[in-house]
Amino acid sequence: MAGRGWGMSDRAVAVDRIRCDGYGSCAELLPEMIALDDWGYPILRPGGIPEALLPHARMAVDTCPVLALRLVEAPRATIAQDAPRAPSPSTTRRSARGRR
Repeated sequence: MAGRGWGMSDRAVAVDRIRCDGYGSCAELLPEMIALDDWGYPILRPGGIPEALLPHARMAVDTCPVLALRLVEAPRATIAQDAPRAPSPSTTRRSARGRR
């Protein structure tokens, strides 16, 4: 696995916030990368996972009771600030009306 420098992997943890039920087991298994908010939902540290923590990250992903966690390529874990946005519904409706 290609590293990003000084023991960093090219993997990151991502959470499906809709699926997550806030059990908190992920933060117990990977406290270096995951904290919990006041309601028990994960707050993920951005960026790659250190190589030494990859086994713990895999265990956190594998033991999530609702399968809300996954390992992804580090750049995919966050959305870039200048990422193109999908057209808004109002823009789409206006353009559809103009074609009639």
